[in-house]
Amino acid sequence: MFTFTDGIILRGLNLEPVKANVTVDDGIITDISKDTKEGKLIDVDGAIIVPSFFNGHTHIGDSIIKDEGYGLSLGEMVKPPNGVKHRALASAKDSDIIESMKSSMLDMLESGITHFIDYREGGIKGVKLLKEASKDIPIKPIILGRDDSFYGDDPDLAKVKSQIRKLLKIADGIAPSGFGEITDEVANLIVEECNKAGKISSIHVAESESTQIESLERFGKTEIERGVQSNFNQLVHCTNAKNNDLELIKNSNANVVVCPRANATLNVGIAPLNEMLDLGIKPILGTDNLMLNSPDMFRELEFALKIMSVNYNSYLNPCELLKMATTNACLFDFDKSYIEIGQVAEFNVIKHFSKNPYLSIINRSQTKNILYTINKIIK
Repeated sequence: MFTFTDGIILRGLNLEPVKANVTVDDGIITDISKDTKEGKLIDVDGAIIVPSFFNGHTHIGDSIIKDEGYGLSLGEMVKPPNGVKHRALASAKDSDIIESMKSSMLDMLESGITHFIDYREGGIKGVKLLKEASKDIPIKPIILGRDDSFYGDDPDLAKVKSQIRKLLKIADGIAPSGFGEITDEVANLIVEECNKAGKISSIHVAESESTQIESLERFGKTEIERGVQSNFNQLVHCTNAKNNDLELIKNSNANVVVCPRANATLNVGIAPLNEMLDLGIKPILGTDNLMLNSPDMFRELEFALKIMSVNYNSYLNPCELLKMATTNACLFDFDKSYIEIGQVAEFNVIKHFSKNPYLSIINRSQTKNILYTINKIIK
């Protein structure tokens, strides 16, 4: 048992700042109050105690080709099966992929991330490689698999269904690349089988203007419309939302993941976070491809804060932004905790720099300013 004393706690789902002490016993938060002083006392001198970070979208296999292909288009970089990433993964040794993923997970853990969602290429083998890489690291990967059988204009649907079911035995869900690579029939199969298994169905949508235009020309619907109508429970990017796309998301059960730095690197636009928040959508923040960006949530948070001001000529609420990297994940049953009595202890203690605790983290903090990461990962 131990108690952090004299801290500013960002408490509950809404990250309410309270001056209090927090006691942890056997990985569970047992008390939050000004008076609690049980077990070993750790004076953090006004530091900010915030839920640990949740990285909502990664492609951790890309760790083997960091910064390669800079300046190429979205399709040239990541479109299966011949994008730079896919060719690199196909030719790499398993041992090299595992070691590069381990290194990236250790980087994430060092920067206060305890959970991440990964789009894992390589079918069943790809999922197993990430499980092998993560087995001795106290971090929780939420692994979404995919298979090459999904792709093409005339896929073998019996084979697709078989591969989905095999993947769902070992993965946390299924995540095809996007509607540019799969048919609506495949999309519907993925969602149906994931729903039966109680697992996640996720897809990239509206990442670029060109994919939106192509979808409208071929199907008379935006990619977001197709994602919502197929009932995917997670939509990634939504960068180039059109017409009533955001209203469709608002009225669906889908959660949204946004990746501002990756969108900027690939020159495809900026997610309309202000509009999403105005509609009551609760996005989750992710860093996307490791070959494009470091998986550092501090950098993602600061970039998002400032690019929104430039792009929309209005300020983004820093508390709402910090929720995108922490407690919004708790709203969608991702096994992620927030700071409250009875919750699993998963939080960072970060040196404070200003009176505004949200901006202190988003605008001032770096990995080196994390004093402690408390993390009880049960595998």
